[in-house]
Amino acid sequence: MTELSYQNWASMTDRVLAEQIGAFVKHQRLEQNKTQDILAHDAGISRSTLSLLEKGETVTMATLIQVLRILDQLQVMDAFVVQKSISPIAMAKLERNQRKRSRNKKTKDTGDSVW
Repeated sequence: MTELSYQNWASMTDRVLAEQIGAFVKHQRLEQNKTQDILAHDAGISRSTLSLLEKGETVTMATLIQVLRILDQLQVMDAFVVQKSISPIAMAKLERNQRKRSRNKKTKDTGDSVW
């Protein structure tokens, strides 16, 4: 599984990517010593659907998520988290409006001078 860790994913065909996902699922299943029947039953899918997934065939997104959940591999979803970012121009505008100095409060002049 790790031999493709540094591959250029963008250069791979959809078919190869689907096969990589299938290989990942199969690897995780075998690492957990689960049969296709057990994993399919636990995920609420048929064994033939799981077999298609492991071969890199077309399955639904819901099926993949169900299988990943049962395999306790939902951490792969971290790759899909959208981070809000602020543009450099907007950041500069915010910084421009921030105070850069402090000043003492003016004391009220009562007219009584100590001089």
